[in-house]
Amino acid sequence: MKKWLLIPAALLMAFTLAACGNKTVATTSGGKITQDQYYSSMKTTSQGKQVLQQMIIKKVLEKKYGDKVSDKKVTTQFNTVKKQYGSSFSSMLQQQGMTTSDLKDTLRMNLLLKEAVKNDVKITNADLKKQFKDWEPKVSTAVIVTSSKAKAQSAIDDLNNGTSFADAAKKYSTDSSTKNKGGKVPTFDNATTSVDDSIKKAAFKLNNGEYTKEPVTDTNSSTGEKSYYVIKMLNKPAKGKWTDHKQALKEQIWDQDMDTSNGGTVLQSVISKELKNGDVSIKDKDLNDVLSQYTSTSTSSAK
Repeated sequence: MKKWLLIPAALLMAFTLAACGNKTVATTSGGKITQDQYYSSMKTTSQGKQVLQQMIIKKVLEKKYGDKVSDKKVTTQFNTVKKQYGSSFSSMLQQQGMTTSDLKDTLRMNLLLKEAVKNDVKITNADLKKQFKDWEPKVSTAVIVTSSKAKAQSAIDDLNNGTSFADAAKKYSTDSSTKNKGGKVPTFDNATTSVDDSIKKAAFKLNNGEYTKEPVTDTNSSTGEKSYYVIKMLNKPAKGKWTDHKQALKEQIWDQDMDTSNGGTVLQSVISKELKNGDVSIKDKDLNDVLSQYTSTSTSSAK
């Protein structure tokens, strides 16, 4: 999920209601607070401007790409995120201040943005060849996850002495979701963001049936806690030629263009272009600068 989209629904609703008229929002012993008063107070805050910005962008994108983003696509994305977070899904929503409905709205926005990126970013064969250098097909692997390097090494020693990977996983792995399933994990490729780069790098070096001969270290980016992996390659498809994977390569390029962690210059350029073509007019002079980060940016970043 892209952080810039995570606007609490309560704030979005409040800002929307605040612009609706002069009804009373709250009463106190010192008098009442009307929607107009609330709107006047909210509109110049950074949060208020951010919400309006999101509302405008969504309106523009829904008009142009809404028919390309079905409820089925949103549900598929939702189920993927839910599976990715597993038992911590509810706590993730709570930390973000979101409900399941809010998450679906956010995922829909992401899908609308991707349609805009697909429409506005032109990909050449040179781009595809460049992407292919780092491209890896989806691989099937099994893992043993331990809390110490010594335990991971003990698992490797057992494997070297003929213990099956499934038995070693049962004995050593701390991952309750995989240890009794032979250590099998969901497939992943080079662009899978839910798998740490160190894990992917080690896995892609393996051939079918091989396992890592040394523990692979994975550091939790949030807590700094280290885990130690033993990885076995179950199925590694042949990479083939770049011409065999044009659509998959395009999808990866588009997803990279959607990533805001690397500066988001392409995405910002795409939004700028869509807003320019969306005939947006700000009627409140106090909010004339609400889209300045996009309207003052050149669209030259779009390929």
